Amino acid sequence: MKTYSNSTISIGGNLKVNRMGFGAMRITGEGIWGPPADKDEAIRVLKKTVELGINFIDTADSYGPNVSEELIAEALFPYPKDLIIATKGGLTRTGPNQWPVNSHPDHLKKALEGSLKRLKLDKIDLYQLHRIDPAVPFEDSLAFLKKAQEDGLIRHIGLSEVSKQDIKKAQQFVKIVSVQNKYSIDNRKWEEELKYCEQNDIAFIPWYPLNAGNINTIELLNKIGASYNASAHQVALAWLLHHSPNILLIPGTSKVKHLEENYKAVNLKISEEDMNFLNRLA
Repeated sequence: MKTYSNSTISIGGNLKVNRMGFGAMRITGEGIWGPPADKDEAIRVLKKTVELGINFIDTADSYGPNVSEELIAEALFPYPKDLIIATKGGLTRTGPNQWPVNSHPDHLKKALEGSLKRLKLDKIDLYQLHRIDPAVPFEDSLAFLKKAQEDGLIRHIGLSEVSKQDIKKAQQFVKIVSVQNKYSIDNRKWEEELKYCEQNDIAFIPWYPLNAGNINTIELLNKIGASYNASAHQVALAWLLHHSPNILLIPGTSKVKHLEENYKAVNLKISEEDMNFLNRLA
């Protein structure tokens, strides 16, 4: 059996963070639109992340929009010295659950400027292109990110929902230190990309770490979790930590209780036999 309580990862060679981070999308309103139903609880969630030792928070200007970044600053500024806040740009919002892509340099410029202001930062430690825009040459988006980095507004650059070919193309222009793709124990579409990141010292940040709509998988995880007094979600998170050393988790929630439950996954010990079974679930 193995535990991950002291497991860390280095982003870009100089940002050391615990591998259990926090995704700040869910602290907004329904449909990731507008303010949260319970703002006080959202503030408590953010403060609790730091109390637990979580020192990596992932957000985006499109979460709310703007709401997530504003709440992070309200709850945590001035920030702890070891706290890394990563944000993203490249999506716009036209309503609840609507996410039009816009990675034109003009839009990215406004998005970055807005994120810096809302987060009360002079520099974003990790700025991620939320999506590649099919209507904009990829090179143009990358050129903006490179210039922003040269100007000292961005320390490191990451990508989201990209193929290995996309990553390689981006690496011709800038250093890519992270990739954030949809990935879970039962959705391994990006396995090749995960392995490429592992081989090239790129942090892999899975979003949607448990496909809640897959009832069969949840039942199996609950059966395994029963012998460890753990939930299906905790088992899924623990598997991700075990599956690759370059995985950086960002499970999100709007409830302190759920946050604490997620965090317990770093101490969850699962037998080699059960891990082998989980590896075959894809």
